[in-house]
Amino acid sequence: MSVPAVFDYHPAQSLDEAIALLQQYGDEAKILAGGHSLIPAMKLRLSQPSHLIDIGRIAGLSYIREDGDAVVIGAMTTYTTLARSELLRQRFPLITDSASVIGDQQVRNRGTIGGSIAHSDPAGDMPGIILALKAEIVVRGPYNSRTIAADDFFVGTFETALALDEIVTEIRLALPAAHTGSSYMKLENKASHYAITGCAAVITLDAGGACSAASLTITGASTQTIRARAAEAALLGKQLNETTIAEAASHAADGMVVVSDIHGSTEYRRQMTAVIAKRALLKALERARA
Repeated sequence: MSVPAVFDYHPAQSLDEAIALLQQYGDEAKILAGGHSLIPAMKLRLSQPSHLIDIGRIAGLSYIREDGDAVVIGAMTTYTTLARSELLRQRFPLITDSASVIGDQQVRNRGTIGGSIAHSDPAGDMPGIILALKAEIVVRGPYNSRTIAADDFFVGTFETALALDEIVTEIRLALPAAHTGSSYMKLENKASHYAITGCAAVITLDAGGACSAASLTITGASTQTIRARAAEAALLGKQLNETTIAEAASHAADGMVVVSDIHGSTEYRRQMTAVIAKRALLKALERARA
């Protein structure tokens, strides 16, 4: 069995302690949240931090609640908690869609939303969902907290806008407008359950039933979590039906660097991205009309 390289383990008792340890050890340190992305990478020695800072003992980082005109989610909230949340099911059903199909039950019981977005795996589900919802990510560093828009947070493959001494503490989601529907669907790797390609879709209809706002993101198919801007533009102002949605979905991979690997060629992923985007959009439309 593969084993990690030698490291020092630091069980932080507070955010201040965790941040101080990040300052002390810099790029030699990694934050351990749920660990279901980091530990496998360490066992394969794809990641070899000298210091592991465990934030699992820090109180007050797991919650889901309404806060004024937003729903806020603590960074250490597990996928199982997300999947079981009635508030999220009512307001943001694409989160419960996705949380119930991430990994297996062990992963869902331990993996966290904050850990997922900080890891920024382009094949992960949660980064694409947070981006589609245009969330705000609250992070804390040694001197203050700051808020980063999702569009600015995901920089590249396993890259985010987090500084070395910052930790994700909260995700803020603006309450959706009336007649908004959302959905997440994916074609998954049957072994890992990561997305070969997936689509998070959020659409809003105006009083006449036309699409007044659209947000689509693609997971798994590209080198980073990315907005499908051509497909978004193709939806705006249209009366949505299977024909107009299929036309928009055909542009879901436009402008993206589509990857090729043992799970699917570039052309296969491009075609399946359109198929999955159509399915996600049709479900989001059904919910917007409900």
